[in-house]
Amino acid sequence: MADLGAMQDQLDTMCAIASRHEGSLLPGSGPRVGVYMSRAPTVPSPGLYEPMVCVVLQGAKRVMFGDQVLRYDPASYLVATVELPAQGCILDASVDQPYIAASMALNREVLAELLCEVPDRGQGETAGFAVSPMTPELLEAWLRLLTLFDRPGEAGIMGPLIEREILYRLLQGPQGAMVRQAALADSRLSRIRAAIGWIRAHFTATLRVEALAEIAGMSVASFHRHFKAATAMSPLQYQKALRLQEARRLLVAHADAAATAYRVGYESASQFSREYARMFGNPPARDAALLRGGAGEPVAA
Repeated sequence: MADLGAMQDQLDTMCAIASRHEGSLLPGSGPRVGVYMSRAPTVPSPGLYEPMVCVVLQGAKRVMFGDQVLRYDPASYLVATVELPAQGCILDASVDQPYIAASMALNREVLAELLCEVPDRGQGETAGFAVSPMTPELLEAWLRLLTLFDRPGEAGIMGPLIEREILYRLLQGPQGAMVRQAALADSRLSRIRAAIGWIRAHFTATLRVEALAEIAGMSVASFHRHFKAATAMSPLQYQKALRLQEARRLLVAHADAAATAYRVGYESASQFSREYARMFGNPPARDAALLRGGAGEPVAA
């Protein structure tokens, strides 16, 4: 059994490091690593999760990808292998015990280099995200990675080495098959990512599922099934989430609601208003005013 006391000591050390470098990115040319804090629970807020691994050092967070709801805390870690619109909220946080988390972007090139060193367990499902139990080996590697915030002169050399170890641990873990698919150029997950890339680049355009299936090299039925498995939403739901998140960004910058609706691809301002309120809880103008006042800001990890 893992030494829970030792793991808690490691978490405490990592929290102290993160507190000294709140909101910072690891310096140097190594892995893209950030630390985040919140001193209060938050309401559900939208955001786009890039491919990454996230560890919570203190507190807890809930995130919803499509129709899937996940909770993660210091006993677990989150892996996302595709770009995912999401709604997330911090559950446990206070001034004395803030929510503290760290994230590292998934480097597909480094993953690809490691594939030959880890047995292939088969493709499995085309999942694009998962929460798994934290292990002592993975936590210890994260501790050494975060220590580099206090030793920025070592980050450029040691960072890539520790990044490789963390990715190796992920490939060996319960989500190894999913992480492997993210690195393979012609896996089902990579083909779904190609279709996601098209949607992100053309989210204002009319979406034709047949064209997306062709990009992914799949039949329409197979594409629908694997897209839903990877993102927990349909292609149309994915596009809608992107449109509404971009609309929210424009509205906070004082854009007109009707003009914003057409700018993000809606043909009906009334339909835009209904769908916006359904996602964010308030009509466009009201929501934008609340955001300008500092309410409901999204959290990065």
